[in-house]
Amino acid sequence: MQISLKSAAFRARSLRAVRPLAILAVLSTLLILYRGSQRNHELNPITTITGPTMGTRYSVKLVQLPRGVSLEQLQAGIDRRLETVNDQMSTYRPHSELSRFNRHTGTGWFDVSAATARVVSEALRVSELSGGAFDVTVGPLVNHWKFGPEKGTVQIPSDHELVALKKRVGYRMIEVRDSPPALRKQSLAVSVDLSAIAKGFAVDQISEFLETMGVSGYLVEIGGEIRTQGTKADGKRWIVGIEEPVAQQRRIRKEVALSGRAMATSGDYRNFVEIDGKRFSHIIDPRTGWPVEYRLGSVSVVADDCMLADALATTLMVLGPEEGYHFAVEQDLAALLMIRSDEGFVEKATPAFARLFAVR
Repeated sequence: MQISLKSAAFRARSLRAVRPLAILAVLSTLLILYRGSQRNHELNPITTITGPTMGTRYSVKLVQLPRGVSLEQLQAGIDRRLETVNDQMSTYRPHSELSRFNRHTGTGWFDVSAATARVVSEALRVSELSGGAFDVTVGPLVNHWKFGPEKGTVQIPSDHELVALKKRVGYRMIEVRDSPPALRKQSLAVSVDLSAIAKGFAVDQISEFLETMGVSGYLVEIGGEIRTQGTKADGKRWIVGIEEPVAQQRRIRKEVALSGRAMATSGDYRNFVEIDGKRFSHIIDPRTGWPVEYRLGSVSVVADDCMLADALATTLMVLGPEEGYHFAVEQDLAALLMIRSDEGFVEKATPAFARLFAVR
């Protein structure tokens, strides 16, 4: 069966003339940027709700509160949604659905929530589409390089260790069904890691909650994954800065405006380890077992929902500057690649991104 983002329910809707964004939180690759003069801010104040989640913080910016709804009600609802996602999909919580499934010692169907089944299903679709560049079973490799919940001293794997680890990786060893929602593993050695898609899903969950509460203008961010709706009170879109992918600095490379879209950025410059003076990125290629080593510094992807943007940003980073760009063009994705060169950085926008933001 041929799988295509162009026909999928989660595809980045015919990318019309709107615009994206970006942010930086702890170990994230983006920096949220709300621009405007102090006078405009006073005339059009933005209400902000923040809190801890998923090892970082969330930020929700609102144009105005719906009538009859308090700030406390909104924050309580947001926190409940985030707690639910963590209880379903966190690999850091030992009693989450995902952690219990990963410890499960059988190969029969394991009941999970509809949300977990939905996210795993989308992850497996992107895995298949990308030929395994995105793979939700990459956890053993992530843990070996100490980028997951397992901590300790990082060591470069031997050839023997790498072969053993790769035997535990392969998205085709995981099955999912919608009704009743459940997961199944073909090998007891396999496990699921949703860290490259779950934050995007959590952003979508907050956005859905805000809209059910009557919020018409907002910007939601978790660890650099963002979704927006409506405009600020002055009628202008949300302005966000995409960072230049350089470690130990926060410099805005590009400012763009976004409304009614989500965007995620993945990069190699915030989360890494050094072994014998060599830097290894947290982005692991499931096909090789090694951290990626490209001149590609970051990728920003715009889509209708943040779950898809999150998964695709990681996918393009794994594929690299050439294969990733061609994949994005083939799938008509709105993506911006920032590639290191001897003179600095080269921005490489896909045609869909260029149309979206009138890049010249």
